[in-house]
Amino acid sequence: MCGITGVYNYAIAERVTEERLHRMTDAIRHRGPDDVGYYLEPQARLGFGHLRLSIIDLSAAGHQPMSNSDGSQQIIFNGEIYNYLELRTSLQGYQFHSHSDTEVLLNLYDRYGPAALDKLNGMFAFAIWDEHKRQLFIARDRFGVKPLYYFDDGQTFAFASEIKALLAHPAIKAKAGLNPAGLADYVNFQYCLGEKTFFQQIKRLEPGYYLTVDEERGVQVRQYWDLHYDDARLDRDHDEDYFAERLLMLLEDAVRIELRSDVPVGAHLSGGVDSSAVASLAANLLDNQISTFSGGFHDGAQFDETPYARLVAGQIKSDHHEIFPTARDFAETLPMLIYHMDEPAAGPGLFPQYFVSKLAAQHVKVVLGGQGGDELGGGYARYLVCMLEQALREAIKPTITDNPFSLPALTPYLDQLANYQPMMQQLWQMGLFGVDGERYFRLSQRTRAESIFTAEFLHDSGMEAEASHEAFLAIFNRPQTDSLLNKMLYYDAKAMLPALLQVEDRTSMAVSLESRVPLLDHRIAELFATIPPGVKLKGGQLKYLYRKAIRNVIPSQIWQRTDKMGFPVPTNLWFRNELRDFVQEVLGSERALSRGIVRPDALKAAVDSGGSGQFGRELWGLLCLELWFRAFMD
Repeated sequence: MCGITGVYNYAIAERVTEERLHRMTDAIRHRGPDDVGYYLEPQARLGFGHLRLSIIDLSAAGHQPMSNSDGSQQIIFNGEIYNYLELRTSLQGYQFHSHSDTEVLLNLYDRYGPAALDKLNGMFAFAIWDEHKRQLFIARDRFGVKPLYYFDDGQTFAFASEIKALLAHPAIKAKAGLNPAGLADYVNFQYCLGEKTFFQQIKRLEPGYYLTVDEERGVQVRQYWDLHYDDARLDRDHDEDYFAERLLMLLEDAVRIELRSDVPVGAHLSGGVDSSAVASLAANLLDNQISTFSGGFHDGAQFDETPYARLVAGQIKSDHHEIFPTARDFAETLPMLIYHMDEPAAGPGLFPQYFVSKLAAQHVKVVLGGQGGDELGGGYARYLVCMLEQALREAIKPTITDNPFSLPALTPYLDQLANYQPMMQQLWQMGLFGVDGERYFRLSQRTRAESIFTAEFLHDSGMEAEASHEAFLAIFNRPQTDSLLNKMLYYDAKAMLPALLQVEDRTSMAVSLESRVPLLDHRIAELFATIPPGVKLKGGQLKYLYRKAIRNVIPSQIWQRTDKMGFPVPTNLWFRNELRDFVQEVLGSERALSRGIVRPDALKAAVDSGGSGQFGRELWGLLCLELWFRAFMD
């Protein structure tokens, strides 16, 4: 795990300077405290910076930037290639000088070019300079576990693991003002869609994409991988027992290869089915005792899953550690966390996730987590809410043949929605039986721009054009499928999951900890995409097939849980009590009110109410937005 930076100048008269590379790289020093390295191309048109968190091959042989045998190619790499041992064996004819996955990646690219990406199993963002081609090649992993941002104005191309590194380049900082389109996305969803960021001219390389840069063609961006939920690809020849057995086999193998490390490995353990499955599989595969890490809040049982985590820890005999952050911790750390995020955060889970990562970093250098199980296996209640609405419509006027989620099929499992009545009330107040994409947009929407922003800002920024709505539908309707479930799963995997992984990356790298996510092994995702919807969520049972696959892996008390919590933060309590003054100081300040962006009455109403919704997500969004302005715009 590392941090990478780079600059390429199109004009030969403009040289890349070591001073600028150092400033960019120093801005993300937390990503790699073990080593630092730089490379300047002979004509100084290109420069690389690399910060290393040593995980595989701790020797100096793993130092980066790394060159191939004749020095014609240079690589900087952030991430891990989990199948590097198998790939190394396949690279006959190459002489290796280290035991690192970086050297394997470099030689693999030398042999196969961009096609090498299809052979990788891992999380990665890397750049390769090819001196012979005079071309820069940059790629990002399939799900975007590792970040990569870039800037291009036709004169300077620059890239980095975090936006703050790009802003350390004076030419970029001068041009990277507020991006209204990114802000509009955040208001709607609390994350940005596609390549957009909060900064003008700074883009994210999307998951599953690579780009090339050269003087003749500039920047060329191409997609090399996608999830295919198309109806034509569904596997209708096998039954659920086959799929469950195949899924368990892949889960075990994903955990096995992600345990590869030359430093101690632990596991996050929330007490939910996903982290419990990962921790249990890891404990079974390790010869030594695994360390596990959990967090909760002393503000009520609804905010504390640690009893479940202890149950799993006891069964797998882990060295278990817990932490309980407080409201005071929240006020003291949130400004720093927003700075680490580069952009306003995707949800309050950022806060406890950071503290659990900080705890883990005191004991291990690598942790496994359960991220991705809900997005691939179908674990969110909103899926069932949408299918219920569709089933009601079909019961009145049938149009779907052999609907696996008919009203009779769903009825026995509607108790899964017992705690989600406010969600359904809010959705159905907006009308019933609309177009599927419109309904899921409303369910995904955190708030409406017109309820937050001033009319002047909406007009001046062009946000009234509803670009976010169009971008949402473009992703939602991309799969060639009639399945509402598969469209929702695809959208969440392509839009929401990258935002959650950004939180995963920043909270771990802020404390120099590597976080791995075995459930997002691309083989698991590709299997889920081919499983018929009625098998994945049989009768509307959330994560039915996934839970069937891991039934004998985790304790029965965990397997039987239906009270999905997802690390809830008691912001609704804190904003009305311990944190009321903090919220008032941030959002009620003259500084916030004078921006002319957010309506003063909306700010006041949010502060006075302590936030709308069970966990105050609207107030959370405004709080993060103001702290972001203070960190990056003021």
